[in-house]
Amino acid sequence: MEQPDIEQDVETTLPSEDEQSPYAPNRRDYRIVCTKLGLTMCVFFVCRFFAGEFSWLLGRALVGAEQNITFILQFTVIIMLVYVVPLLFAIVIFNSRVFYKGKLAELYKIPKRHARALGTFPAMFGLGHGTALLTLLAAFLLSRFTGGETIIEELFQPTTLEPAANVVYIIAMVFMVVVVAPVFEEFLTRGIMFDALAPFGAGIAIIITALLFGLMHGSLYMLFYTTAYGLALGYIRYATNSLYVVTILHAIVNGIGATTLILASLATMTGGENRAVNTLQSMFLVVVLIAVIVGVCVFLSKIRSMRKYKIENPWTEIGPWKKIGIFFSSVPVIIMLVLAANELSMGRLLDLVIGG
Repeated sequence: MEQPDIEQDVETTLPSEDEQSPYAPNRRDYRIVCTKLGLTMCVFFVCRFFAGEFSWLLGRALVGAEQNITFILQFTVIIMLVYVVPLLFAIVIFNSRVFYKGKLAELYKIPKRHARALGTFPAMFGLGHGTALLTLLAAFLLSRFTGGETIIEELFQPTTLEPAANVVYIIAMVFMVVVVAPVFEEFLTRGIMFDALAPFGAGIAIIITALLFGLMHGSLYMLFYTTAYGLALGYIRYATNSLYVVTILHAIVNGIGATTLILASLATMTGGENRAVNTLQSMFLVVVLIAVIVGVCVFLSKIRSMRKYKIENPWTEIGPWKKIGIFFSSVPVIIMLVLAANELSMGRLLDLVIGG
């Protein structure tokens, strides 16, 4: 079935019996997909843990060596463990090598209305970063309501890219954030995972991949706004039937964060005393804030028209909430949530609750 274009009313019609695929979605197959998703995410979190450990050990082992060489080796280890290994695991477990054979060009095709799809960026940016601001506000109010306990503020502490005075470090970080992350994360989530879930309903594919995308970022603060971004990117992936636009949009969002890193690093290099750098940094933050406000307004203006869109759901035997329940009842998914809770700093909160 041809996917709907962005901002175009969609009427979902299922094919006739003669046109229907011989494959019929069922509960058993859905459970298998959920199990594979959970296993993939478990591998991701384990790899991420070892990436941090190996990177630290590598830094200790190369004390006295050329700093730039150490940085490059550390970034290589991180990219291999955080991105390459989980993706290869997903390719194997979902048999993606066979599924995508001869289809990669189709997966990354430029959709007919790619300009209109890219034009959804303001609304997507407003949704994502608007959610980030609401998260900070909620954390602040919650901390005040609980008597100013710092644990709430620490759990929701924004994670930002650390500025540095080393040019090689900055270049490597920007490359990883703007190029590596969008390509690998989109192929894994909106590619392999989305296509595995799509036979059971595009809506459930958008929701689950958005949640997994949010969990991947390893921060309770980032969980909410990256999940919001994931919902937007998931719909665009469904509407365009392509990873082309979502990868570019992902890179643009990350590029804004990378620009913040570059400006903060320049301020660090100049000791914070360069007026031009400080002015440029302040102007950029103001522009970003204005973009968030405008984006929120654009998103709110589109809510009414978004209600007209209908998302394909070939498996109506089970409702969406039941599908979500089956997903979370999968043993690998439960293990994934435990690993994710530790990654999201919830492990410390649990220790405090149990210990208290």
